Amino acid sequence: MHFYRSDTILMISSQPYSLAQHWAKRYLENASSSQRIVPEGAETVGAELAPSRKSVRAIAAERLLSSLRQVSAKAWSQTEALLRSEIHRQQIDKSLINAWEISQDAFLIYEKALELYTQRTSYSQVPFLMGPDIAKIRKKYTQNDPRIIGFVSMQFHYMSDLLKTQLSPIENSLLGNCFQVIDDHLYMPLHRAYDAAANHDNSDPRLQVVHQLIDCSHEISVNIVERVAELYPNYQTHGGLLSHPSVKVSSLRDTQMFQIYLFVCVLEGNFSIVEQELFPLCLMLYPKLKVHWELVRQMLQLLGSEAYSRLNSDLYPIVEPYLRSFREAFSPEVFMIQD
Repeated sequence: MHFYRSDTILMISSQPYSLAQHWAKRYLENASSSQRIVPEGAETVGAELAPSRKSVRAIAAERLLSSLRQVSAKAWSQTEALLRSEIHRQQIDKSLINAWEISQDAFLIYEKALELYTQRTSYSQVPFLMGPDIAKIRKKYTQNDPRIIGFVSMQFHYMSDLLKTQLSPIENSLLGNCFQVIDDHLYMPLHRAYDAAANHDNSDPRLQVVHQLIDCSHEISVNIVERVAELYPNYQTHGGLLSHPSVKVSSLRDTQMFQIYLFVCVLEGNFSIVEQELFPLCLMLYPKLKVHWELVRQMLQLLGSEAYSRLNSDLYPIVEPYLRSFREAFSPEVFMIQD
């Protein structure tokens, strides 16, 4: 995907634009809704916000920047504690896990996010301004061993959580979308989907499948997450019950992540990205986070139902083989030992 900047003009190659635009609209809609709702406790900063919202941004950014190094180090300690045993269990080459490099890359991304936040950059532009940098990080850490992205993603996850604890409710509502951009582009192969989409004409049925599903991907995720929480009301993950707000956020992200991997399969015409990247990543992280494979299977079953109900009858057969491959990869037969 190619980006050209001329002053404030941002032009994006036309083929993948609709996919990129979808995610940009999400952040803008989220930002608009969060600004319409006054978060609990926001009255404590109301007086400060009234004269100049920019001053609130600057104060928050300065505070977070001053703690970024410390937060990065603490996040790596948490990442290492969670995944240290996976290095031996999955026979991962230790030389590919450079703690300093991973921490530095994460530091630079969050530093840029805070700069954009201070500059009052429109949330609709943040994905375009930050996405390529995060895509480079994804590519760097997946090219030799895709499992390394598990360590990278947890480093970013813990950094985001630690930074959020330093924010007031109103600061969190304003900065949260910047962090969501980072999460989305790191966890999901968005730019690989953009690049794959660029190889198809708009009339290509595979691109039409993605267009029909991506416009309702958030709604699909919400439906799936709510239904799974209803089916397993007492299930406890590492973060708590499935109904817990923070667990819901993670569940929504993961459900959308599976959809993006599905889109890449459809656009590339093969299942290789799941075999090489998604499946090993799930194998590394889900047991540690106490996500049972039955939850994944239920999510995939519901995803198939959502796709069937939303796609035209002539388009569903295009996506069905990949949905079936997903179900087979995460089937009980594969996880008999773990289950």
